[in-house]
Amino acid sequence: MINRELIRIKVVQLTYAHYQNGTHKLDAAEKELFFSLSKAYDLYIYMLQLMVDVNHMAERAFETASSRARRLGEPMPSSRFVENKFMAQLTSNAQLKDIVSSQKKTWADDEDFVRRVWKSLAESELYKEWMERSDEPTYEEDRDLWRRIYKTVIAENEELDQLLEEKSLYWNDDRFIIDTFVLKTINRFEAKSGVSQDLLPEYRDEEDREFAKRLFRASLLGAEHYRGIISQFLRNWDLSRIAFMDLVIMQNALAEMLTFPQIPVSVTINEYVNIAKFYSTPRSGGYINGMLDAMARSLIAEGKLKKEMPEQTSEKFEPAEYADGEAAVEAPEGQE
Repeated sequence: MINRELIRIKVVQLTYAHYQNGTHKLDAAEKELFFSLSKAYDLYIYMLQLMVDVNHMAERAFETASSRARRLGEPMPSSRFVENKFMAQLTSNAQLKDIVSSQKKTWADDEDFVRRVWKSLAESELYKEWMERSDEPTYEEDRDLWRRIYKTVIAENEELDQLLEEKSLYWNDDRFIIDTFVLKTINRFEAKSGVSQDLLPEYRDEEDREFAKRLFRASLLGAEHYRGIISQFLRNWDLSRIAFMDLVIMQNALAEMLTFPQIPVSVTINEYVNIAKFYSTPRSGGYINGMLDAMARSLIAEGKLKKEMPEQTSEKFEPAEYADGEAAVEAPEGQE
């Protein structure tokens, strides 16, 4: 589950924190990195369990409505929603049950929140349209229903963001990517797998874990070298005059370019430009894209980077400027 995209984000965050905290203990920083990554996997499991608990709330509501109908001699409520075949499979998933049991992290202390999620779901047009149908849904339709529920009712729940932030500081920025992992998991489920359906593993393979360790160490241990390269492309600018997060992102990107020969330059640039758009200033994406492109081409021309890049078709990038021509930061009075 912990893929290269998440690893890059965490490495940037922990590199930034390493400097902000004023610590120079690499081993401690590395432990923090892997702890942060493990917390992301905890959130993945937590969100899967949230769907199970919301469904439990639906089952309780159905049982209450059924008891009332029997007592008053009224028509019985439809069991269409609570007999969802995908949800029955997820609820009984052996791997999920084992992990939840070992973590002892449940939604039991947040029952009121789970009830509000269920209420929001029950009032949604998605739920109403589903309950109005009279056909027998297939497994695939049941699965797709919960995929849509997660996207519209859970992923877009603003109260959930605040609740998760209170649970763990590590979860502040993880939601957007963990949601994609949950949706990917839903799509991977197959009826034939039963309770043995595999969830996403914490790491796809040992290579990804090694990628995180090598990238983080390369960025910190080679910081002086990478910042020297960046300085050359700032002309008469000083490093202190660009956003610090931009500097950290470019430092990490250079570390990846020069440490991992098998990763294409275009992949590295695209990944860190996307990080810049989300974590830095509004104009950082364009600025960092131009800087990284210029630095990579120079390193290749000098024989210091054994990779290839497509021919440059746009106008030459001015290293000390943003894409729109404005300075990265305003120059002090009397300086140009």
